Amino acid sequence: MSTYLPTIKQLQYLVALHENQHFGRAAEASFVSQSTLSAGIRELESLLGVTLVERSRRVVRFTPLGNSVVAKAHRVLRETEELAEIVQAAGQPLSGELRMSVIPTIAPFLLPQILPRLRKERPQLKLFLREETSDHAIESLHHGRADCVLLALPFATGDVEKATISQDELFVAFPEGEPVDPPAEIPPSMIDEGRLLLLEDGHCLKEHALAACNRPELRASATMIGTSLHTLVQMVDNGLGVTMLPKMAIDAGILQGTDIAARPLKGANTTREIALVWRANSPRADEFRLLAEELRAG
Repeated sequence: MSTYLPTIKQLQYLVALHENQHFGRAAEASFVSQSTLSAGIRELESLLGVTLVERSRRVVRFTPLGNSVVAKAHRVLRETEELAEIVQAAGQPLSGELRMSVIPTIAPFLLPQILPRLRKERPQLKLFLREETSDHAIESLHHGRADCVLLALPFATGDVEKATISQDELFVAFPEGEPVDPPAEIPPSMIDEGRLLLLEDGHCLKEHALAACNRPELRASATMIGTSLHTLVQMVDNGLGVTMLPKMAIDAGILQGTDIAARPLKGANTTREIALVWRANSPRADEFRLLAEELRAG
């Protein structure tokens, strides 16, 4: 049996190539030259005595064994990072590097309130933020690219632990005067399915809005077009339809300078849970709970 053990660097190169499906982009993501990355993967294949990647001029194709090795490599790299985290967690809490993914329907509205205070009170914390849709953020978490994720629940997260930050109410936003004399709360039955504008797939707010309305025909008729809440607001302000907005966005002033009115959505399940999540059994769990307390205080 071979006694050769892959190096961490070789596994990182292999994972980068799998994620980028291109040698040049993988090398750029790994901060090495393309020749260095390619040579590292070839050495890995040579020493293992197998082919992991089929190469051609236009296509990078992983063999079935290569895909299996990549899946295992993700776990090995994640365990390696957690080994370093054990040491870091034993020192001063909320210090050193921490990579947090944040979804776009939270980042521009919550973070400006929190980051200045966090920088002042936790000067040793180097917080690296990455804005990603919910599905990509959870993928980053389980692949070790993110240490924790700030997102809205319910959403399929896999095996994670969580700390709730707040509850965020959903509002219906519509051009002023449409409808005339709107009620204090908008029942889902008042929403014209042909006029509803929502975020594209991958954004959990779309699913939260549809679930809260509990009208199957909305899923079939709503226009999934917006790439951001600011885009949706501009479309509503131009009379193109109505949309759903979280209260935190309204409180942050997203409707300032528009002729848009907003009312709470009436019914059950009309709030989303803002939560910080991290991988189950993470050695930094206590640190993430402390970070959640800091986010609540914001």
